[in-house]
Amino acid sequence: MNRRLGIAGLGLALLLGGSLAGPPIAPAQESSQESAKRKVKTRVMPDYPVLAKQMKVTGKVKIETTIAADGHVTNTKVVGGSPLLVSAAMDAIKKWRFEPGTRETTEVIEFDFTGQN
Repeated sequence: MNRRLGIAGLGLALLLGGSLAGPPIAPAQESSQESAKRKVKTRVMPDYPVLAKQMKVTGKVKIETTIAADGHVTNTKVVGGSPLLVSAAMDAIKKWRFEPGTRETTEVIEFDFTGQN
């Protein structure tokens, strides 16, 4: 009986000890590049949709944008915002150009429709 408890205890210790090691930490240089946003070279502002103006719809639209290494937008995904404003923001962000980078990056771009656009 003591032998079973000893083996079970050893197994538990190995299991818990391995989980305390945690995931590997990325080098500082890599994490600083991850957090740095790409600079915008060409910024196109969205046209305020006529229907949204008439209905006095305001608010923010957030779009997750994938930027290729050469700086052009390759993919977009709506994160949040009014459906009346989303298409105008999507059309505008697809025309943006960013400074070239070493690899593809993803950023969340936010547009603020205030009614004065």
